[in-house]
Amino acid sequence: MKKMMVCLGLLLGIIGAQGQTFSRYESTDGNFMRKSRANVKATTKAQGGVLLSVEKGASGTTFKAWGTCFNELGWDALTLLSDQEQTDLMRRLFAPDGDLRFTHGRVSMNANDYARGWYCCDSVAGDFSLRYFNINRDKTTLIPYIKMAQKANPALTCWMSPWSPPHWMKINNDYPVRSSQYSSMDPRKDAMLLEGADAENKNVFPQRLSVQNYLIQDPRYLQTYANMFCRFIDLYRQEGITIDMVMYQNEAWSYTPYPGCAWTADGIILFNTKYLAPTLQKHHPEVDLYLGTINTNRREVVDKIVGDDEMQHHIKGVGFQWEGGQRLPEIHQRYPQLNYICSESECGHGTFDWRAAEHTFHLINHYLGNGCNEYCCWNAILADGGVSPWGWKQNALVQVDSKTRQMRLCPEYYAYMHYSHFIDKGAQIVAYKETGDDRCPLLVAVSPAGKRIIVAGNLGDQNQTKTLRVGKKYVNIELKAHSFCTLVEK
Repeated sequence: MKKMMVCLGLLLGIIGAQGQTFSRYESTDGNFMRKSRANVKATTKAQGGVLLSVEKGASGTTFKAWGTCFNELGWDALTLLSDQEQTDLMRRLFAPDGDLRFTHGRVSMNANDYARGWYCCDSVAGDFSLRYFNINRDKTTLIPYIKMAQKANPALTCWMSPWSPPHWMKINNDYPVRSSQYSSMDPRKDAMLLEGADAENKNVFPQRLSVQNYLIQDPRYLQTYANMFCRFIDLYRQEGITIDMVMYQNEAWSYTPYPGCAWTADGIILFNTKYLAPTLQKHHPEVDLYLGTINTNRREVVDKIVGDDEMQHHIKGVGFQWEGGQRLPEIHQRYPQLNYICSESECGHGTFDWRAAEHTFHLINHYLGNGCNEYCCWNAILADGGVSPWGWKQNALVQVDSKTRQMRLCPEYYAYMHYSHFIDKGAQIVAYKETGDDRCPLLVAVSPAGKRIIVAGNLGDQNQTKTLRVGKKYVNIELKAHSFCTLVEK
């Protein structure tokens, strides 16, 4: 009977067998992924406050993939390293037995904000037949970058979203949304953005919303733009790269000095439901259409777009990032039939430090705990201070010194590793607790083999002991101040 109960416990996901033990991995600033010599054992007594309870037979979101973005500045940083170092780093990032185990890459059609500068796949104004559409620039940067990752993981696939349509397809005839010292856009065109726009709601992001769709809303332009998505998919496939998902736009509510495109809710619904979805269905029915990337916390806007009846018919999921993540819990609860992903982890400010790692650790916990089955890193690798051509700094998981050509695995690298090294495709995210006032995020997953994975952090200034109750047993977790911890059932 006892043997039968142990087997049943493993099957249902119960921490309840006598003598159950976990391997423990811990990171603090400057001392990463230390495996403890002593195992952690489930006991019958709680030593600290019970953060979370997991009942017998608990189930949840089935996890699918970890991912990262391929961009030109990442490629430039990577190629500063020796050939062997490049190979080793790609294995660490992408190999099934590597550190981070990324399996889904993000690419942009046309330049993103971490390209070397603005470019697009078709710069010929009025080329509605796409005669001059090409990926020649990508063949010198992004495609070699992706192919190196494919060598480490041949099963790698990609998804795509543009930052901006070709400039000639936009009402301002330029790639940014706002003028700045980093572009030649006429500042007078800034008036297009907020003319007559909402000036209230000053405590939300953004304070005002564009009343303009920057993509020209003529049917010929809308259909041509949808056709560009399919042509891009075709050309990448010819290079041996599978794109299995697209989103119509990166951050429609970031009114940027770098490549961007502002949209209204009505414009988003129109383009996705009347042009992009049917065009994909005709030419690439195997490619999923996700709605994203949503970066606004304006409830009325998100509700209108995601909740549109026709949109619900066409999309397979929704991508949230930045302030959009604030709306994730309620949208996931309202539309549980959809898939959800974190389409871009927040990029920071070029600090490459432990505080940035803590923020990312908190974000991963939030997104996975609220129903995301995929999480996408932004910059995997950057050089020096991570400065873009448009004048702002970002973090990366790996930093390369361009003078010494030496790389450093940043604290944020290990924030990912505490999750992605252990939570594989098919794992169930069964319980979580937000970071909260105690500054202790917690997430519980069950591997496809039925083993518990507990990821906990202490982002506060004092050591803490926290307890997870599963069934009738307790797992007591001692957490140093400013530390990450992963427990893996043996």
